[in-house]
Amino acid sequence: MNKTDLIENVVKSTGMKKKDVDVVVTAFIASIEQALADGEKVQISGLGSFDVKQRAERTGRNPKTKEKITIPAAKYPAFSASKALKESVNK
Repeated sequence: MNKTDLIENVVKSTGMKKKDVDVVVTAFIASIEQALADGEKVQISGLGSFDVKQRAERTGRNPKTKEKITIPAAKYPAFSASKALKESVNK
């Protein structure tokens, strides 16, 4: 399922206008992105939590030249599913 499919499903289940649902879904995603960019954890009951994690700097290899390279430290978004979501998927 992609964003367009999600919007269509919400339109079918709520009867709202497609453009209104699009605005809401886009704002929802933007809110999560902004919270993560600000270093906040986002918890949505029944769905799970989004958090920002840190990868340490590490040494890697260029596969073409076999030369050692340093891969810089980086932040990345992570998602942890709630217990309820895990249980519904495993039914």
